[in-house]
Amino acid sequence: MAFELLKFMHIIGACVLLGTGAGIAFFMLMAHRTGDAHFVAQTADTVIVADFIFTTTAVLVQPITGVLLAWEVGWTLSEKWILLSVGLYFFVGVFWLPVVWIQWKMRNLARDAAVEGEQLPDAYHTLFRIWVVCGFPAFFAVLAIVWLMIVRPSIVF
Repeated sequence: MAFELLKFMHIIGACVLLGTGAGIAFFMLMAHRTGDAHFVAQTADTVIVADFIFTTTAVLVQPITGVLLAWEVGWTLSEKWILLSVGLYFFVGVFWLPVVWIQWKMRNLARDAAVEGEQLPDAYHTLFRIWVVCGFPAFFAVLAIVWLMIVRPSIVF
C-alpha cells in the first residue's frame, strides 16, 4: 500500500508541476497579448496564487515522495537517472525562483499602469521577455524529469 500511495503522490506532483507551469504560461501569454494593463494585472494575481498553492506545494512534495519512493522500491539515490533528475530539478528551480519574482513585478507594473490609465510600461515588457526566456528551459527540464521517471534509463557518465 505504501508503494502505491507514494507512487500516486509522486505522479500527481509531477502532473501538477507540468500542468500548472503550462497553464500559467498560457494564461499569462494570453493576457499579455491583449495589452490591457487591468486584465494583465488580474491574470497575474491569479497566476501568483496558483503558483503559491499548486507549484510550491508540488515543489515541496516531489523530493519527499521521490526519496521515500526510492527507499520503498530499493533504488539507491546514487542511480544515474535519479542524480540527473535531481540535477534537472535544481536547474528548474534556478529558473522558477526568478520567474516568481518577475510575475510579482509584472503584476505590480500592470496594476500601476491600470490605475494611471496608461499602457504597460517598457519595464513590464522587458520583464515579460525575461519571463518567457526563463520559462522554456524550465518547462523542458520538467518534461525531461518526467521522461526520466518513466523510462529510468541506464546512464553512463
